Amino acid sequence: MRRKRLPGLVLGLLLATPASAWADDMKYCADLTALYRRYLGNSTEGKMFPDVTVANAISDCEKGNTAAGIPVLEKKLRDGRFTLPKRT
Repeated sequence: MRRKRLPGLVLGLLLATPASAWADDMKYCADLTALYRRYLGNSTEGKMFPDVTVANAISDCEKGNTAAGIPVLEKKLRDGRFTLPKRT
């Protein structure tokens, strides 16, 4: 009896997809972080303290928790009237 290899192939593709999506999210998070740091990170506009929310979001991104970090960084950049980088 001949075994079908399709389920193994499908399982392999399913396992590979999240890793690829995770890598894409990590890159996007790094792009958002770089944009924030370059244009908004040194801004003091009446603030005496750094933005703890952004610091936590950047930390989340660096730890791989992109689901928590990305929305915060996107909002801060949009609020600053920046165009977000393209997501791959």
